[in-house]
Amino acid sequence: MLRVRCLRGGSRGAEAAHYIGSRLGRVFTGWVQRSFWSTQAATASQNTCAADDNKATSPVPKDCPVCSYNEWDPLEEVIVGRAENACVPPFSVEVKANTYEKYWGFYQTFGGQSFPKEHLKKAIAEIEEMCNILKREGVIVKRPDPIDWSVKYKTPDFESTGMYAAMPRDILLVVGNEIIEAPMAWRARFFEYRAYRRIIKDYFNRGAKWTAAPKPTMADELYDQDYPICSVEDRHKLAAQGKFVTTEFEPCFDAADFIRAGRDIFVQRSQVTNYMGIEWMMRHLAPEYRVHIISFKDPNPMHIDATFNIIGPGLVLSNPDRPCHQIELFKKAGWTVIRPPVPLIPDDHPLWMSSKWLSMNVLMLDEKRVMVDANETSIQKMFENLGISTIKVNIRHANSLGGGFHCWTCDIRRCGTLQSYFD
Repeated sequence: MLRVRCLRGGSRGAEAAHYIGSRLGRVFTGWVQRSFWSTQAATASQNTCAADDNKATSPVPKDCPVCSYNEWDPLEEVIVGRAENACVPPFSVEVKANTYEKYWGFYQTFGGQSFPKEHLKKAIAEIEEMCNILKREGVIVKRPDPIDWSVKYKTPDFESTGMYAAMPRDILLVVGNEIIEAPMAWRARFFEYRAYRRIIKDYFNRGAKWTAAPKPTMADELYDQDYPICSVEDRHKLAAQGKFVTTEFEPCFDAADFIRAGRDIFVQRSQVTNYMGIEWMMRHLAPEYRVHIISFKDPNPMHIDATFNIIGPGLVLSNPDRPCHQIELFKKAGWTVIRPPVPLIPDDHPLWMSSKWLSMNVLMLDEKRVMVDANETSIQKMFENLGISTIKVNIRHANSLGGGFHCWTCDIRRCGTLQSYFD
C-alpha cells in the first residue's frame, strides 16, 4: 500500500487523528497520511476496478445533459459565472486565513459592500467576451441567475452578507452524470447555491443526478477563532504542521479542491476543505471512483487548480512554487509533469483573493485546445510547444475576483467515457 504524509504533528494534527479514530469507529492510524485507497470502501473497490481499468465504459444515459469525467475531453456545455453584484466578503476569520496581509485593510474597509464599481464593470465585460468566444468554439454556455449579494442574512449561528456567483467551479463538481453541490466553508458563500438552482433543476428534470452535500452550520466551532497568521512565514509553518483555519467539527469542502482524471479524483486538505469533507466524498463516490489525498508546500492552500492542474491523460501542470509532496508517484505511473513558467501579471495588479499563478488556471476545450490568458505569453508558448492550440482571452480584471478560466467555469458535458489513467 502506498502511503504519503498529508498531516503532520501539531495540536490540530492530534485533533484530526482523534476525530477520525473516535467518531468514525475505524482503525484509522495514519489515515490522514494516505493518498491512495483511503477508505475501506475504496480499498475494496480495487479488485472490482482492476478487471476493467483499461476498458472504456459509458454508464451515463446517452440523452443525459450532464456527463463529464475529466478535465480535457471535448467540451460541449459549460456554466460560466457572473461578476454582477459581487460583494466583498466580511473580514471573518476564514477570509483572513485565505487572503494576503496586504489586502486585509481592503476587506476591513469594504466588507459587505460592492467591489470597486469600475473594476467590476471591466470584469463583467471580460467574462461576456469569454462566453462569446466559447460559443464561437461550439460550446453551449449557461449562466447563473443575478442575485443581490449585499443582502444581510442570519442563521442561528452567524450573520453575513453574500459574495458572488462568479466561480461555479468552487461550488459544483460534475462526476459522470452527477452534479455535486459543495457545502463550502466561507460564511459569505452560504447561500451561493441559490444562483445555480434554476440551471441544476433543469438538468435534474432532464435526467441528471443531483446531490447536495450536507450543509454545514458554519458555527464558531468549525473555525479556529485564534488561527495565528500574520506573515507568509507563519503560514508556511502552520501548513507544514497540518494546521488549518477549518476544524473537523463538521464536513466542509469546496469543489475546486478536487480535480478529476476519470476513475481517479485528487484532493487536498486546505483552508476550506477538511478531512471530514474528504471522507464524505470518498464514501459517496466509492467504489466506482477513487479519491486520493495529495499535499503541497503551500502557505495558503485554497483550491487545487492553480497548484496542480491536470490538462490531459497523464499530463499535469505542477506549480514550481508549491511542489507536490507525492509527485514521484505520478512520475512512476508514467505521467508527464510540466512546470509552468513564472506568471507575467504585474505586481501592482489587484489580486484580492488569489495569487499570480492563475496563469496556470486554464480551461481545456479538448486535448489540443486550451483557453489561456491573452497576457501570459510565456505559458502560451509552453502550450504551443506541447502541440496545444491556445485560445487567448483577456480576463485580467476578472482574475482579481479570485479565479482564472478553470475557476470561472464548470464543465457540464464533455464528449468522453469513464476510463482509468492512474494505475
